[in-house]
Amino acid sequence: MTNLSKLPTWADENNIYAVIETPRGSTCKLEFDPELKVFTLAKPLMVGLTYPYDWGFIPSTQAEDGDPLDVLIIHASQTYPGVVLRCRPIGILEILQKRKGKEERNDRIFAAPERSPLESNLEDIRDLPSRAVEELEQFFRATNALEDKELKFLGWRGPGAAIKAIRRLSIAMGG
Repeated sequence: MTNLSKLPTWADENNIYAVIETPRGSTCKLEFDPELKVFTLAKPLMVGLTYPYDWGFIPSTQAEDGDPLDVLIIHASQTYPGVVLRCRPIGILEILQKRKGKEERNDRIFAAPERSPLESNLEDIRDLPSRAVEELEQFFRATNALEDKELKFLGWRGPGAAIKAIRRLSIAMGG
């Protein structure tokens, strides 16, 4: 299998590549292991909790926690682990994560697939209804509830801030 974490960050001037790890509706978090080049079980979610959208990472990036940048792909479809989507960044939720006394940023990028007609008008994550924003924040809290982690939401930012973060954390030559 191709090492998906080493794919280019950018598909073109406006779109990134997003590698799906955990599909919408999944009751467990999967993650790509770059050494084994396979998907492994990261953790089961709490009973009753499922991923609201496809979850994955942006290849050839490295966040403060040492992992590739996290990305939640806002679309009505469900894909599979290993699917690579061309997406346009639509925003970022800036998060300060505290674990074992250590604080680090663990932001979530939001993107919409290039070929998703239902989300073609979604340009900025801040345009989601306030209820959807609250539900996403609760989802992120719930996925970490059984771990020794505290999340502090620093704010929702638009596509410009997301693009800036992706460019800053890109580690590939072509990223």
